[in-house]
Amino acid sequence: MAKKRQGSSKGAKGGQWADHLTQRAKAENYPARSVYKLEEIQKKFKVMGAGDKVLDLGCAPGSWLIYASRQVGKQGRVFGIDLKEIQIPLPENVTAVQDNILSLEDPGFLEEISGCRVVLSDMAPATTGRKDVDALRSSELCRMALETAQKILGPKGNFVCKIFQGNEFKAFEKEVKKSFRECRIFKPESCRKQSKEIYIIAKGKK
Repeated sequence: MAKKRQGSSKGAKGGQWADHLTQRAKAENYPARSVYKLEEIQKKFKVMGAGDKVLDLGCAPGSWLIYASRQVGKQGRVFGIDLKEIQIPLPENVTAVQDNILSLEDPGFLEEISGCRVVLSDMAPATTGRKDVDALRSSELCRMALETAQKILGPKGNFVCKIFQGNEFKAFEKEVKKSFRECRIFKPESCRKQSKEIYIIAKGKK
Protein backbone atom coordinates (compact mmCIF):
# COMPACT_ATOMS: atom_id res chain seq x y z
CA MET A 1 0.00 0.00 0.00
CA ALA A 2 1.50 3.28 -1.05
CA LYS A 3 1.50 6.17 1.35
CA LYS A 4 0.13 9.61 0.69
CA ARG A 5 2.40 12.27 -0.63
CA GLN A 6 3.87 14.45 2.05
CA GLY A 7 4.81 18.09 1.85
CA SER A 8 8.41 18.64 0.85
CA SER A 9 11.09 20.16 3.01
CA LYS A 10 12.51 22.07 0.07
CA GLY A 11 12.78 25.81 0.45
CA ALA A 12 10.91 28.36 -1.57
CA LYS A 13 13.71 28.35 -4.11
CA GLY A 14 13.91 24.57 -4.10
CA GLY A 15 11.05 23.92 -6.50
CA GLN A 16 7.38 23.21 -6.87
CA TRP A 17 6.72 21.64 -3.46
CA ALA A 18 7.19 24.79 -1.40
CA ASP A 19 3.92 26.64 -1.99
CA HIS A 20 1.39 28.54 0.06
CA LEU A 21 -0.71 25.44 0.87
CA THR A 22 2.32 23.65 2.25
CA GLN A 23 2.99 26.64 4.48
CA ARG A 24 -0.68 26.87 5.46
CA ALA A 25 -0.74 23.18 6.42
CA LYS A 26 2.30 23.68 8.61
CA ALA A 27 0.70 26.70 10.29
CA GLU A 28 -2.52 24.76 10.92
CA ASN A 29 -0.65 21.74 12.30
CA TYR A 30 -1.40 19.36 9.45
CA PRO A 31 1.51 17.19 8.31
CA ALA A 32 0.70 17.60 4.59
CA ARG A 33 -1.08 19.92 2.17
CA SER A 34 -3.24 17.00 0.99
CA VAL A 35 -5.73 17.90 3.72
CA TYR A 36 -7.07 20.74 1.58
CA LYS A 37 -8.12 18.30 -1.15
CA LEU A 38 -10.32 16.48 1.34
CA GLU A 39 -11.60 19.79 2.67
CA GLU A 40 -12.73 20.79 -0.83
CA ILE A 41 -14.35 17.40 -1.38
CA GLN A 42 -16.20 17.58 1.92
CA LYS A 43 -17.47 21.10 1.33
CA LYS A 44 -18.77 20.23 -2.13
CA PHE A 45 -20.09 16.69 -1.64
CA LYS A 46 -20.69 16.30 2.13
CA VAL A 47 -19.33 12.75 2.18
CA MET A 48 -18.92 12.71 6.00
CA GLY A 49 -21.26 13.67 8.79
CA ALA A 50 -21.42 13.83 12.57
CA GLY A 51 -21.27 10.41 14.19
CA ASP A 52 -19.98 8.63 11.06
CA LYS A 53 -17.44 5.83 11.08
CA VAL A 54 -14.68 6.48 8.51
CA LEU A 55 -11.82 4.37 7.15
CA ASP A 56 -8.82 6.14 5.58
CA LEU A 57 -6.74 3.86 3.34
CA GLY A 58 -3.11 4.90 2.98
CA CYS A 59 -3.54 7.29 5.89
CA ALA A 60 0.08 8.45 6.38
CA PRO A 61 1.17 11.06 7.24
CA GLY A 62 -2.17 11.69 8.98
CA SER A 63 -3.70 14.91 7.64
CA TRP A 64 -6.88 13.23 6.42
CA LEU A 65 -7.28 11.44 9.75
CA ILE A 66 -7.21 14.72 11.64
CA TYR A 67 -9.62 16.45 9.27
CA ALA A 68 -12.04 13.51 9.21
CA SER A 69 -12.03 13.32 13.00
CA ARG A 70 -13.26 16.91 13.16
CA GLN A 71 -16.02 16.22 10.65
CA VAL A 72 -17.42 13.19 12.47
CA GLY A 73 -17.09 14.73 15.94
CA LYS A 74 -16.75 13.05 19.30
CA GLN A 75 -19.54 10.59 18.56
CA GLY A 76 -17.84 9.43 15.34
CA ARG A 77 -14.82 7.22 14.79
CA VAL A 78 -11.99 7.39 12.27
CA PHE A 79 -9.74 4.45 11.42
CA GLY A 80 -6.60 4.52 9.30
CA ILE A 81 -4.29 1.93 7.82
CA ASP A 82 -0.94 2.35 6.10
CA LEU A 83 2.31 0.50 5.60
CA LYS A 84 4.04 3.46 7.22
CA GLU A 85 3.70 4.29 10.89
CA ILE A 86 1.80 7.46 11.80
CA GLN A 87 4.25 9.65 13.70
CA ILE A 88 1.98 12.46 14.86
CA PRO A 89 -0.38 12.68 17.86
CA LEU A 90 -3.93 11.74 16.83
CA PRO A 91 -7.31 12.79 18.26
CA GLU A 92 -9.01 10.47 20.73
CA ASN A 93 -11.57 9.29 18.18
CA VAL A 94 -8.88 8.13 15.72
CA THR A 95 -7.22 4.71 15.53
CA ALA A 96 -4.42 4.04 13.04
CA VAL A 97 -2.66 0.75 12.39
CA GLN A 98 0.52 -0.01 10.49
CA ASP A 99 -0.45 -2.89 8.22
CA ASN A 100 -1.57 -3.92 4.75
CA ILE A 101 -5.32 -4.01 4.22
CA LEU A 102 -4.91 -7.00 1.90
CA SER A 103 -3.25 -9.13 4.57
CA LEU A 104 -4.83 -7.61 7.65
CA GLU A 105 -5.67 -10.36 10.12
CA ASP A 106 -6.44 -8.42 13.31
CA PRO A 107 -10.02 -9.58 14.07
CA GLY A 108 -10.61 -6.70 16.46
CA PHE A 109 -9.70 -4.04 13.91
CA LEU A 110 -11.64 -5.80 11.16
CA GLU A 111 -14.71 -5.89 13.38
CA GLU A 112 -14.33 -2.21 14.24
CA ILE A 113 -14.18 -1.05 10.62
CA SER A 114 -17.06 -3.25 9.47
CA GLY A 115 -20.07 -1.23 8.43
CA CYS A 116 -18.19 2.02 7.92
CA ARG A 117 -20.14 4.95 6.56
CA VAL A 118 -17.21 6.30 4.52
CA VAL A 119 -14.06 4.88 2.90
CA LEU A 120 -11.40 7.37 1.83
CA SER A 121 -8.39 6.58 -0.34
CA ASP A 122 -5.70 9.09 -1.21
CA MET A 123 -3.23 6.34 -2.04
CA ALA A 124 -0.73 6.96 -4.79
CA PRO A 125 1.96 4.72 -6.29
CA ALA A 126 5.65 5.45 -6.22
CA THR A 127 5.89 7.38 -9.49
CA THR A 128 8.28 6.38 -12.26
CA GLY A 129 7.95 9.42 -14.50
CA ARG A 130 6.21 7.29 -17.15
CA LYS A 131 2.60 8.40 -17.28
CA ASP A 132 1.29 5.08 -18.59
CA VAL A 133 3.05 3.04 -15.91
CA ASP A 134 2.06 5.43 -13.13
CA ALA A 135 -1.59 5.42 -14.26
CA LEU A 136 -1.64 1.61 -14.32
CA ARG A 137 -0.16 1.39 -10.83
CA SER A 138 -2.65 3.96 -9.60
CA SER A 139 -5.57 1.97 -11.02
CA GLU A 140 -4.35 -1.16 -9.22
CA LEU A 141 -4.41 0.68 -5.89
CA CYS A 142 -7.85 2.04 -6.71
CA ARG A 143 -9.25 -1.40 -7.41
CA MET A 144 -7.91 -2.56 -4.07
CA ALA A 145 -9.59 0.42 -2.40
CA LEU A 146 -12.88 -0.28 -4.19
CA GLU A 147 -12.81 -3.94 -3.15
CA THR A 148 -12.27 -2.83 0.45
CA ALA A 149 -15.14 -0.35 0.23
CA GLN A 150 -17.45 -2.99 -1.23
CA LYS A 151 -16.65 -5.31 1.68
CA ILE A 152 -16.85 -2.97 4.66
CA LEU A 153 -19.16 -0.10 3.73
CA GLY A 154 -22.63 -0.18 5.19
CA PRO A 155 -25.75 0.47 3.08
CA LYS A 156 -25.76 3.92 1.43
CA GLY A 157 -22.08 4.38 2.35
CA ASN A 158 -19.74 6.78 0.52
CA PHE A 159 -16.41 6.24 -1.22
CA VAL A 160 -13.72 8.79 -2.16
CA CYS A 161 -10.79 7.59 -4.26
CA LYS A 162 -7.84 9.25 -5.97
CA ILE A 163 -6.81 7.90 -9.35
CA PHE A 164 -4.31 9.02 -11.98
CA GLN A 165 -5.91 9.76 -15.33
CA GLY A 166 -4.98 7.15 -17.91
CA ASN A 167 -6.29 4.31 -20.04
CA GLU A 168 -7.69 2.48 -17.02
CA PHE A 169 -9.72 5.40 -15.72
CA LYS A 170 -12.98 4.85 -17.61
CA ALA A 171 -13.03 1.14 -16.77
CA PHE A 172 -12.57 1.90 -13.09
CA GLU A 173 -15.24 4.59 -13.15
CA LYS A 174 -17.64 2.06 -14.68
CA GLU A 175 -16.88 -0.42 -11.88
CA VAL A 176 -17.58 2.21 -9.25
CA LYS A 177 -20.92 3.12 -10.84
CA LYS A 178 -22.04 -0.50 -10.53
CA SER A 179 -21.78 -0.31 -6.74
CA PHE A 180 -22.96 3.24 -6.01
CA ARG A 181 -26.06 5.26 -6.83
CA GLU A 182 -24.12 8.46 -7.53
CA CYS A 183 -20.66 8.88 -9.02
CA ARG A 184 -18.94 12.21 -9.71
CA ILE A 185 -15.49 13.17 -10.97
CA PHE A 186 -13.74 16.03 -9.23
CA LYS A 187 -10.34 17.70 -9.29
CA PRO A 188 -9.77 19.93 -6.25
CA GLU A 189 -8.23 23.30 -6.89
CA SER A 190 -5.56 22.43 -4.34
CA CYS A 191 -4.19 19.68 -6.62
CA ARG A 192 -0.96 20.71 -8.27
CA LYS A 193 -1.67 21.97 -11.78
CA GLN A 194 0.71 19.52 -13.42
CA SER A 195 -0.72 16.56 -11.53
CA LYS A 196 -2.75 13.88 -13.36
CA GLU A 197 -4.60 12.94 -10.19
CA ILE A 198 -8.36 13.18 -10.02
CA TYR A 199 -10.95 12.01 -7.50
CA ILE A 200 -13.97 9.77 -7.87
CA ILE A 201 -16.69 10.68 -5.40
CA ALA A 202 -19.20 7.86 -5.04
CA LYS A 203 -22.24 8.12 -2.77
CA GLY A 204 -24.98 5.72 -1.79
CA LYS A 205 -23.59 2.20 -1.81
CA LYS A 206 -26.16 -0.10 -3.40
